[in-house]
Amino acid sequence: MTTYLLSLGILALVLCTGLGTHELSVRRAVRPVLIVLAVAAFYLRSFPTAGNDVRLDLVGVAAGVLLGVATGLLVKVRRDATTGRIVTTAGVAFATLWIAVTVGRMLFVYGTDHWFAAGIVTFSREHLITGADAWTAAFILLSLTMVLARLATTFALAARRPAPVATVR
Repeated sequence: MTTYLLSLGILALVLCTGLGTHELSVRRAVRPVLIVLAVAAFYLRSFPTAGNDVRLDLVGVAAGVLLGVATGLLVKVRRDATTGRIVTTAGVAFATLWIAVTVGRMLFVYGTDHWFAAGIVTFSREHLITGADAWTAAFILLSLTMVLARLATTFALAARRPAPVATVR
């Protein structure tokens, strides 16, 4: 149940803070970074490293980076003509990708308990994945990396916007 609540909590945070048009600032980025650090500290107390657990974690990180960059690219970044400040606009495509990833993660967790428990045990044994803690770490890393990669992508896009032209009066 905790995994579902965490997934829905991250989704709610991302959608509430990301959807719509907002001024981009370091201050706006601090909250998701702090939440990511808190979630990591809470859920990644034990970090399985036996067998291929680290490889599984790296797959989670890689997937998180790819999905984070994809969601970051779905955010429109522009300079406001009147204020000269960078603003971002995220809409339906942004929300759809976040929802799809969250639902996919939740279905995988549900499936490991109800639909394909024996299959995941066999897969884990054959690929030297030590168990549920390794899978949990990989999915937590995917989620957290996705948030951070989205932020990094948005700031990278913002850095490419030309500075406002100063007018002489």
